[in-house]
Amino acid sequence: MLFLLLGCFCPLQNLSLLPFTILITSIYLILLLIPLSLAIAILRYRLWDVDVLINKTLVYGLLTGMLGAVYAGCIVGLQALLRGLFNQTSDVAIVISTLVIAALFQPLRKLIQAGIDRRFYRSRYDAARTLAAFSATLRNEVDLSQLSEDLVTVVQETMQPAHISLWLRRPSLQDKSSIDAKQKTHES
Repeated sequence: MLFLLLGCFCPLQNLSLLPFTILITSIYLILLLIPLSLAIAILRYRLWDVDVLINKTLVYGLLTGMLGAVYAGCIVGLQALLRGLFNQTSDVAIVISTLVIAALFQPLRKLIQAGIDRRFYRSRYDAARTLAAFSATLRNEVDLSQLSEDLVTVVQETMQPAHISLWLRRPSLQDKSSIDAKQKTHES
């Protein structure tokens, strides 16, 4: 059996092995279709959130490169500075550089993430900005009709539905009396 398997990988020595070689080659080609079809499905139908993986790869790849460059620059610069001041190399430069990197990690990651979102995921970035602006409007607006118009506009811009309608429940008499009572207690 081992001789037959090895014969498939060696140049064809005997024509009697031709059907066996064709069979093994066709099995390999069929097995090759499995990862190929998975790759096509992932790319075509955006399965398994590949865009999230690409996003994270871009963010952390750029972050690693930038932080590595800053770290190396800080070490070289601080050691040169300390060598000039104290005429010796010091581990203080490494400690200070490490603290600088630790302090820069989160702000730099947020800056890179915002840049990548703005560049590659424009609609999601705009939606987040629109919702943040609407939440600021919610804190200041008291007129229900104006607030309803703003809500419809924000949903229309952000979600872009085919049609939109907003249904509001009319306050009952009991609700009005409790609202009036609350307003009177706040006024006094």
